[in-house]
Amino acid sequence: MLDDLIRRHLDYHATPRPIAAMEIDYPSGTSTGLHAHPRGQLLHAITGVMIVRSAAGSWVVPPNRALWLAADLEHEVQMCGEVKIRTVFVDPDAAPHLPRTSCVIAVSALLRELIVAAVAVPIDYERGSRDERLLLLLLDELRKFDALPLHLPAPRDIRLRTICEALTSRPDDVTTAQQWADRIGVTAKTLHRLFSKETGMTFGQWRQQARLLFALQRLARGEKIIDVAFDSGYASQSAFTAMFRKHFGIPPSAFYR
Repeated sequence: MLDDLIRRHLDYHATPRPIAAMEIDYPSGTSTGLHAHPRGQLLHAITGVMIVRSAAGSWVVPPNRALWLAADLEHEVQMCGEVKIRTVFVDPDAAPHLPRTSCVIAVSALLRELIVAAVAVPIDYERGSRDERLLLLLLDELRKFDALPLHLPAPRDIRLRTICEALTSRPDDVTTAQQWADRIGVTAKTLHRLFSKETGMTFGQWRQQARLLFALQRLARGEKIIDVAFDSGYASQSAFTAMFRKHFGIPPSAFYR
């Protein structure tokens, strides 16, 4: 399947036009395998949830969000539920305002409709045509992107990787920063400094982000909020809901509607 995808993608990268959009549907549980694109990619799913992993970290992308992937970033996409991907490939120099780093962005109603319409545009669209104007408007809408907290950066330090792998596999782990520091043979101050240097987050912030992304994956599968809350390390559903509202402004029950 991956070979077929690679061959299909080649047409969208070989076109002399700076923008090309395609659609592809996946059954639940499918993985694309590691791959990269020479163009920037706006990755959006009109249904289903995508888990995108790279050496730089992981992202959770629900239907009301899109992921901008920088050109040449090797990544893998895993599908939660039946996922209908609508994606746009863009030359990095197609517009000066495009994001220079990978990030999750909010998808407005207009941007969503532009993405859906873009997949019907032929890759050899005529210059000056309605098709070209539609794609250029799509790029203009990307000026209004808001980076969202759906990214979990991956540290390079092997000691921190050990901690992060443990926290992602057991989000309900309550081991303190001091206890982790003792395990890897450093002071708590050094542990916090390493987390800040490697991930841009404190230890506590990284753990909360890991719990949040774990919860989003579980919620995407339709699991009960109370079960997700406890498995994510929260003492109660109300504490989990408060955290969720703080990040997204809505309760978890409304996130995927």
